Amino acid sequence: MKRRELMAWLCVTACGLPTAARAGDAPALMLANVYRPGVPLVEYWLSEKYDGLRGFWDGQRLITRGGEVIVAPAWFTEGWPAEPMDGELWMGRGLFEETLSAVRRQTPREDAWLRIRFMVFDLPAHPGPFTERIQAYQGLVRKIDRAWVRAVPQERVVSHAELMVRLDRMVKDGGEGLMLHRGDSLYRTVRSDDLLKVKTHEDAEARVLAHLPGQGRHAARMGALLVQTPQGVRFQLGTGFTDAQREQPPAVGQWVTYRFRGVNPSGVPRFASFMRLRPDAPPPPLAGQAFTQSAK
Repeated sequence: MKRRELMAWLCVTACGLPTAARAGDAPALMLANVYRPGVPLVEYWLSEKYDGLRGFWDGQRLITRGGEVIVAPAWFTEGWPAEPMDGELWMGRGLFEETLSAVRRQTPREDAWLRIRFMVFDLPAHPGPFTERIQAYQGLVRKIDRAWVRAVPQERVVSHAELMVRLDRMVKDGGEGLMLHRGDSLYRTVRSDDLLKVKTHEDAEARVLAHLPGQGRHAARMGALLVQTPQGVRFQLGTGFTDAQREQPPAVGQWVTYRFRGVNPSGVPRFASFMRLRPDAPPPPLAGQAFTQSAK
């Protein structure tokens, strides 16, 4: 690897978000599995899956799931309680890139933050089951009494068919998907079926290993990314990019999110398509990773 690529990779891995203040360890959060038919839906609460940036209020600071401090305007968190809150920083459906751009700035833009909402969906320190925590976080949001702090609505769904109708309607309305949260579950900082994401596709993360040259109309720019998953599976990611992203592709060492539909027997995702840069700190490092030089 050339020296400048090594320095770029070190910056990515050491700095996390390029414009966020480093906070250290990532917060311990409840993480979701993927929904599958057969789950006893009567035991779950249903809510929208917001296409924003997860934000964790630790009682003093607002931080990302990767542990980077989010530099919000002072008024945004003024009067917030000492009790931790788990939520999503969200501008609206289809506005992920705008939200990410605003949140990553070290000098916050007032006009952008006026459009951001903190959608509270859980209270990590509350000892009760989720059904009790719903009432607790709704009450806490009312007590905060700020227009930009909102409690995520929860409702019931009783069948897979009804869930699919809700999902179809949500996607048609511009939403990303749905979340299912088991009513009797405690806030456990693991990935489990207590929390499930319901989407029309699967998504995951991979680290960029190299830029592969394009052909035809992409001959002068990136044609595909060579990427590797945390499990060590390498594959080419060549669709889903805009022309601008092909001109300035994600750097070697950065993590990207891609969507796919199942995997083949070798573990390579089927119909993988680029979605976006992963906005917060990367997953655990790959064992024995050897970064390759860009082929661009």
